[in-house]
Amino acid sequence: MVKRFFGAVILLTVAGVQLPAQDFPPGYVDPAPLLAAAAEEIGEANLRCLTYSGTGSSAAVGQTFENAVNIDWPRIDQMSNYTRTINWETGTSKETFTRQPGLNPASWKYGIGWTGGTPTQQATNQTHIVNGQYAWHIDGDGEAVAVPPDLAEVYQLDMWLNPHGFLKAARLPGANPIAFWRWEQIEKGRDGNVVNPVKMHVVAITMFGKYQVDATINPQNQIQRIKTTVNIPTLGDFNIEHESTNQLTFGDVKWPVNWHSHQGWDDNWQFYRRSTGHNAYGGNFPDVQPNACDDPVPVPPAVQAASFPMEVAVQEMADGVYLLGGGPANSYMVEFEDFVAVFEAPGNEARSLAVIEEIVKLAPDKPIRWVIASHPHFDHIGGLRTYLHVGSTIVTHLSNLDFLNHDVLSYEPRTVEPDIVSKWPPTELAEGYNYEGIQENYVIADDSRILRVYYVQPLQHVTGMLMAYLPAERIAFQADLFDTHEPPRAAQLPAMRSLYNQVQRMKLDVTTLAPVHGRPVPWSEFVTALNSMARAR
Repeated sequence: MVKRFFGAVILLTVAGVQLPAQDFPPGYVDPAPLLAAAAEEIGEANLRCLTYSGTGSSAAVGQTFENAVNIDWPRIDQMSNYTRTINWETGTSKETFTRQPGLNPASWKYGIGWTGGTPTQQATNQTHIVNGQYAWHIDGDGEAVAVPPDLAEVYQLDMWLNPHGFLKAARLPGANPIAFWRWEQIEKGRDGNVVNPVKMHVVAITMFGKYQVDATINPQNQIQRIKTTVNIPTLGDFNIEHESTNQLTFGDVKWPVNWHSHQGWDDNWQFYRRSTGHNAYGGNFPDVQPNACDDPVPVPPAVQAASFPMEVAVQEMADGVYLLGGGPANSYMVEFEDFVAVFEAPGNEARSLAVIEEIVKLAPDKPIRWVIASHPHFDHIGGLRTYLHVGSTIVTHLSNLDFLNHDVLSYEPRTVEPDIVSKWPPTELAEGYNYEGIQENYVIADDSRILRVYYVQPLQHVTGMLMAYLPAERIAFQADLFDTHEPPRAAQLPAMRSLYNQVQRMKLDVTTLAPVHGRPVPWSEFVTALNSMARAR
C-alpha cells in the first residue's frame, strides 16, 4: 500500500523491499536512501549471523566511589578470550569471556546489568546467552541463572545495536524509520578542539514498541554510532550508545573491529546530571567470522520456569523490628509509637511498593516518616523515589545530598518507563523538606525507642556510607560492609575492618548484625570471619 504524506507519492526500494517516499518538513529527510546506502556500504544483505572475538574491558556502572563532576564509572574488569555470536534471524546471542573472579556479581554482564544481591562470581569463565525473550548467565560450569525480564529485554535490544543489526531492525514491523541531518562537531573533552564540523544524518527507529534507537551515518555511508534510551530505576531514562570504528572487510561484509560503549551521557561539558559516569566497556575484536554461527542454545527449563515475584518475606527480629526480605536485598522496618523508620530502599519501584504494603499491614495508620539510605550505589537506592512518593523523609550523608536531589529525586521526565513520582509528583518535592543530610551522627527517637545513625569511614567502597543501631535491641543495620548471602571474601576485608572499628569507636554493644545482602547473623559470627580473613592475609 502506498501512503501519502505532504502530497507526494514516490516508490523507493530498500534491500528488495518497496517503500513509499515522501515529502518531508524542513530538517527531515527520507530515511530510505540513507538506509540503502549504508546497507550497500557494509554488505548488510550478505550477513545473517556473525561471530567475533578479541579482548576488552568493562566498568562498574552505578558503583562510583562518589557521584560528582568528571567522575567516571570505575574500571575494574579486563575481559579476555571474548567471543560473541549474534544471529539476527533466530534472535539469539551468546557471549563468553574470562574475567577475574571475586570483583563483581556473577550476573554482571558488562556495563549495565549489575543487580544487587547476586553472589560474587566464583569462576573465571563467564557466559551470557539471549534466546528470544529469555536471557541467562552461567558462572563457570554452574547452573543457568535467569535474568529478570526487564533486563533480559535490554540484553535482547543490545543484539541490534550494531550497524548490521540496526539496518535489519529498520525493516521490522513497527520500526517506522525517520531521518534528519545535523552538523556534528568533534567532542572537545576527548578529541581536542573543534575543527571541521561534519554533516551527519541520523536515522531513528522504534524497537519493541518502546525504545527509540538512533544511528548516526557519516558521509561515507557508515554507521559510526548507535544510541538508545533504557530505563534504570535510579535515574530513569538512561543513555546507551555504541561507537564503532575501524570497519574492515571480511569477505563481502564490513564489520567494525573496535568498539566503545557509553552508558550515561558522555558530554562532560554540558552535562545536566551530577553523575557523569559514562565509559562502560570497549575493546578490540579483530577476529570476525561472517555467517559462522552454531545452532542457538536452547532455553533451559529452569530459565523458562523462573519467576521473579515481589513477595516480601517478613521476619520479626524484636518487638516492632522486622526484616523485610525475599528479594535480592533487604529492607528493615523499625516501628515507633507514632511512625515507622525504614533502613534501605533497594531495587525498584515494584519492590518498594510491595515492601511498603507489608509495612502498612504491620503498622496500620503509622506514616513511614524516615527512610535511611546507606549509600548511593544504584542497586541500593532504586526505591527511594517510591518512599518519597508516600511522604518519607530521606536520611543520607551530606555528601550524597546533591546527587540524590538533582539526579534521583527530580521531576525529570521518565519516558521509557514512567514511575509513580514522574506521573504524579508531590508538590512538597520542590519545597526542600524531604531530606536530612547528616555529617556524622543522627538520632531518630520518641518515647518508645531510639534509632541511632552513624557515618562509617574510611572506606574504599564508597563515600557517604551510613549504618544504624538500635541500642535497646543491640541490632546494627549495615550495607555492603559484611554480606552474608555468600561466604566472606578477601575483597571485603577493608570494609569489614571499618565496620568493626566504627562499632568500637562508638562503643556500641552489638549482638546482631543485620545486612542488606543476606541474613542477620550474631556479631560473634562477624568477628570470627574478620579474624579468620585477617590471619589468612
